[in-house]
Amino acid sequence: MRKKILIDLAQFLGTSVNGEYNYGECSYDFHPTNVGMKDIIEHAILRFRCRRCENAPCISVCPTEALERREDNVIRRAVNLCVSCQSCVVACPFGTLSNRIITNLKSVCDLCDFDDESGELRCMKTAPPGAIVFTDMEPNEQDHIYSLSDSILIKDYAWEDLKKNE
Repeated sequence: MRKKILIDLAQFLGTSVNGEYNYGECSYDFHPTNVGMKDIIEHAILRFRCRRCENAPCISVCPTEALERREDNVIRRAVNLCVSCQSCVVACPFGTLSNRIITNLKSVCDLCDFDDESGELRCMKTAPPGAIVFTDMEPNEQDHIYSLSDSILIKDYAWEDLKKNE
């Protein structure tokens, strides 16, 4: 079984210092100010926390058409179009989007090419305790653990699952 990264969104979004989240430091050599985990957190929020409004106000209010709904109903943001006006943040009726996450600065996580022999990554050491860990777990809806990709698991309360329990 291949080792995966488990990201606990509550650990990231539940702690901030002076209104800023600690995404951990990144060791991406070609972009020293890169905060790669921020991009992964944005993808996870849009995929799992977003309520997928039928007439999504975040999409309709965007002056640059940077937000779009994919075929699987997940909203994606085109950073090259986003001017970070924060209109989508204000328009979201559920507070899913945050101005601490939606910015026009693009950071990319390359996962440091980790493998089963990798030790703790720099982001794991510098993020809030328990926010990013290695695991050999598999997705498990009962434990609120979902797959974001082949190598990334997200622990969060997904809107789709909360809706089922109504």
